[in-house]
Amino acid sequence: MESLNGMEQSSTHFQAVGRRKTSVARVTLRPGTGQWSINGRSLNEYFPRLLHRKRAEEALRISEVDGQFDVFVRVDGGGVTGQADAIRLGLARALVKQDEEARPLMRRNGLLTRDSRKVERKKPGRPKARKRFQFSKR
Repeated sequence: MESLNGMEQSSTHFQAVGRRKTSVARVTLRPGTGQWSINGRSLNEYFPRLLHRKRAEEALRISEVDGQFDVFVRVDGGGVTGQADAIRLGLARALVKQDEEARPLMRRNGLLTRDSRKVERKKPGRPKARKRFQFSKR
């Protein structure tokens, strides 16, 4: 076993971490039949909306290995969209560990880029980060 970025890697399974906003997803890929387990629940159970399911499994579809791996995910923090995007990044990174030749394809489709946008903090003297209180001339 080889340790890479603090995550263990062996020939039978591949692990990677994906992040988005405040969500963190630890993804493990094992050769299998295409089963998903997200925090102990199935993909359809965890993401009832089709948009989030498609977003989470996008890396598998693009690399054309759909149904060849079982995907195990522990995801924490943030909301549903952030979690789906964190899983997407973690899955893409795990697939690149599995097959380094998939890197250009993933890169071209923007799956290896971490979306660094976060919520801007609230500023003093304002109701929100950028919104101002109503101006009154008189």
